[in-house]
Amino acid sequence: MHIAWLGKKSPFCGNVTYSREVTNALLGRGHRVSFFHFAQESPGNTPAHEGEEVSLPCLFHSQIYTIPSPRSSKILTQALERLKPDVVHASLTLSPLDFVLPEICEELGIPLIATFHPPFDHRVRNLTSGTQHLTYQVYAPCLANYQRVIVFSNLQKELLIRLGVPADVVAVIPNGVDADKYCAGFSTIKSDLKADRLFLYQGRVAPEKNVESLLKAWKRAKMKPGSKLAIVGSGPLAATLMPFYGPEQGVHWLGFVAEEQRRIELLRGADVFILPSLVEGLSLSLLEAMSCGVACLATDAGADGEVLENGAGVVLGTQRVSTQLQTLLPLFQDHPELSAMLGLKARQRVLERYTLSRNITHLESLYHEVLDEQRSKPALLPSIISQ
Repeated sequence: MHIAWLGKKSPFCGNVTYSREVTNALLGRGHRVSFFHFAQESPGNTPAHEGEEVSLPCLFHSQIYTIPSPRSSKILTQALERLKPDVVHASLTLSPLDFVLPEICEELGIPLIATFHPPFDHRVRNLTSGTQHLTYQVYAPCLANYQRVIVFSNLQKELLIRLGVPADVVAVIPNGVDADKYCAGFSTIKSDLKADRLFLYQGRVAPEKNVESLLKAWKRAKMKPGSKLAIVGSGPLAATLMPFYGPEQGVHWLGFVAEEQRRIELLRGADVFILPSLVEGLSLSLLEAMSCGVACLATDAGADGEVLENGAGVVLGTQRVSTQLQTLLPLFQDHPELSAMLGLKARQRVLERYTLSRNITHLESLYHEVLDEQRSKPALLPSIISQ
């Protein structure tokens, strides 16, 4: 099958990782993938068509949204006409182009699938979650024009249905992780940091991730000298927070780690993974930590509570995160058997529900389903005309 994939290659974010992992897995199963991605325009630049990649011009792109060039829809249309894919799959980048894709693909007669994964909170509990809920409200009428919309959780599906997206359009296929690659193994990080117990956060250091609540809880809990907190990632709040929380408090800022194997080593060395987000989609970092057998504490923002439900981890409320963590951090520090038990349960949950292989199989079935529907359309035309 030939899939035209529209996604992101930069800057690094969950959309980039999702696009890379899924398209690599599809290629590994023998499918052909043409990767469409945005590249910022500069004087003299022309759109690139390198092998199976198509570069679409944009005026601006970030981890959150993209502003395409006025030429991008024309270039996309011409490339699709030339490549003639069986299916277009858009990992939506929160851009105006998302709203014209259904019209482009309908004119070309190509089935269109979206993955819609902006972070959300199923309850509107704060300004951040309210803003994300507005994103879902704005997108819902457009998503109804896609053949299928993939979301990562039943909570997301219920939200989109309430906003008017037909139930048969929405398909739940969660994020998946390569459980053979992300697994328990050797790590030097604890000896590097001189840690007896290692707590780890991995993600953007941004307001919606609520890292400040974790740091406040860590400071107030008065953790033992052998307990260390590693912050893996970068973002707009890092420079503000770092001067107040440093090695003297047992906090180590490791910055953005680009190399995947190093990130795996960091997870393997951790005793507890903490995700205090105010809004989420389905955190791939959380799944990676669980797959490595790390005990996980995460808020019930987005689908993360659904991932950890029924004993696979500790689910926090998004309100008063700092207070909850202030109680839990010493508990996990003083009772290593608790983190060991939860780590085993976390790994088992990934194997049951969230392996990449399992989810790619579901995606292939979805592709065949929409292709079968597309092929059946001409047979319906005579009866429609006769009416």
